[in-house]
Amino acid sequence: MGQEKLTVGLIYGGKSGEHEISLQTAFAVSKAFDYAKYELIPFYITKRGEWRVGETLTAPFADLEQLQLDAASGGTAEAINLLFKGLSTGAPAIDVAFPLLHGTNGEDGTIQGLFEMANLPYVGAGVLASAAGMDKVVMKKLFAEAGLEQCKYCYFTAPEWERNGHILIQGMEEKLGYPCFVKPANLGSSVGISKARTREELIRSIELALRYDVKVIVEEFVDAREVEVGVLGNDEPLASVPGEIVTSAEYYDYQAKYLDGKSQMLIPAPVDTELADRVRELAVKAFKAISGSGLCRADFFVKRSDGTIWINEVNTMPGFTPFSMYPLLWRETGVSYEALLDRLIELALERFETRQNLNFENGIQ
Repeated sequence: MGQEKLTVGLIYGGKSGEHEISLQTAFAVSKAFDYAKYELIPFYITKRGEWRVGETLTAPFADLEQLQLDAASGGTAEAINLLFKGLSTGAPAIDVAFPLLHGTNGEDGTIQGLFEMANLPYVGAGVLASAAGMDKVVMKKLFAEAGLEQCKYCYFTAPEWERNGHILIQGMEEKLGYPCFVKPANLGSSVGISKARTREELIRSIELALRYDVKVIVEEFVDAREVEVGVLGNDEPLASVPGEIVTSAEYYDYQAKYLDGKSQMLIPAPVDTELADRVRELAVKAFKAISGSGLCRADFFVKRSDGTIWINEVNTMPGFTPFSMYPLLWRETGVSYEALLDRLIELALERFETRQNLNFENGIQ
C-alpha cells in the first residue's frame, strides 16, 4: 500500500511590489515537487489582494500564465474557508501551507498570523520572526541586543520628516556622512533604495523611500564585500557554505538583482576557511536573534579595510527559484532543490507538533 500523499497549499502572488518574483518562485516550486509524495492546491493572491483557489495539482503548472488561475471559480471567501476547514470539520483541506510570498502582506507576519488562527502548519518563519525580519529597524535593534556588529544608521517616520526634516538631515550628516543609503524600512528586493552623495540627493532619496513606506532607515556607506549564508532548521539550525555577490551596479539594486543579469553569485565565496566558519556562525546567531524557524538568508558585509564581519540583514523568505542564492547555497552544501522542499515541509510539521503540545488554557490542569 502506497504512502498517503501530503496536500500542500501553495500560496503565491500577493499585494506587494514583488508579485512577479513570487509567481516565478511558485512556478519553479511546482515543477520541483515530487508528485508521488505531494499534491498541491494553488492559492493565487492578485495584486489587488483578492484570493483565487485552483483545482488540486497532480502535475506541475505548464506555464507562468496558468499560475494566475484565470479559470478558477473559487474567490477569496472560498479560499479562506478552505484554509480554515479543519477548524470546523476536524479534517483540514491542506496538511501544510507553503507561502511563497515576498515582501508586504506575505513575508511580514500577516499571513503567518492567518495560518496560526487556522491552526495550520506552515513553512518558514513565524509571526514574530517574519515581522521583525521585514522591519529593518526592529531587526537591527534585535541584532544589537544579540551583540552582532553592524553599520551605523538613523531612522524616522513620515510625520517626523514632515515636522523636523532639517534637524533630521543635520543628524544624519553628522552621524553617517556621505555617501549613505536610504531605504524604506519594510520592503524587500531592493525596491525604493537609493545611494545619496549630497544633501539634495538625500532629500530626493528620502522622498522616494516614503512612497513605499511610512518609516525610512538611512545607513552609513560600508566599503565591503557582500557575503550571504543560507540557514535551515528550527531549534538546531544549520548554515550553508557562504556565497558572495559581485554586483554590476554601485550596489545590489533591483536592476542588478533581477533585470540586467550582470551581477555574479560566487558559490562558494572565495574566502578563507576561518572567515567562512565565522560568517556561518554569525548567520545562525542572526537567525536565533529574530527567533527564526524554517529558513532564512543572512546577508553580511565583510569590510575591505580590516576583514571585520558586519550583519546587514536577514531575509525570512529569500528568493527561491532554482537560480536564487538560497537554493544554490544549499545545493553547493549538498542539499538539492527537491530535498530542500522536503526538509522545509518536515520542519514546518515538526514546529507545528511542538506548538500543539503547549497549553493555551488558563489555570493549572
